[in-house]
Amino acid sequence: MTVLTVRFDGRRVDGPNDVVVGRMGHIWFTDPGYGILSDYEGDRGTPELPACVYRLDADSGRAEAVADALKRPNGLCFSPDQSILYVVDTGCTDDPAYHRNILAFDVQASCRLGGLRAFCDLAPGRSDGIRCDVDGNVWSASGFGGPETNGVRVFAPDGAPIGRIDLPEPASNLCFGGRKKNRVFITAGTSIYSLFVETRGC
Repeated sequence: MTVLTVRFDGRRVDGPNDVVVGRMGHIWFTDPGYGILSDYEGDRGTPELPACVYRLDADSGRAEAVADALKRPNGLCFSPDQSILYVVDTGCTDDPAYHRNILAFDVQASCRLGGLRAFCDLAPGRSDGIRCDVDGNVWSASGFGGPETNGVRVFAPDGAPIGRIDLPEPASNLCFGGRKKNRVFITAGTSIYSLFVETRGC
């Protein structure tokens, strides 16, 4: 195992959560801080850095903070052409009145982010892990807003809801796998689910 980063600006990252690798080799990850809020996911501690989205440069290995205005940046994924970075902000775990949106950033040529906007709203539930298919649809784990929100919700590139997979419990993460990347694997509190679908992960 190779440790890629532990610190940013001399301070420890709090609890990295989700990660994606861009086609240029840069590694993008979120640090919402959940890992040190309790002994559940890590060891209870005092945050040294604000919650943030980071990018590790593929050549230098240096970390750069690319989005620090989110309350609890969590799941993230790219659109198929990597012109958009989708990020889940789960700040509603701190404040129930906080939005339940998946957010979208434009990825600039410099690999910096701009054009922040709401992509879709998961209320009354919330999202966690997200992934895109080859057509640019966003597949989102869903739950924590009552039984009717449990499972996976699918959104078209314009944010319109177009599909759902209902489960008996909240879903936390998902990915496309299998030989043809046409099988969705979904993690939840007690089980791992899978389903063959008529698309492929990008």
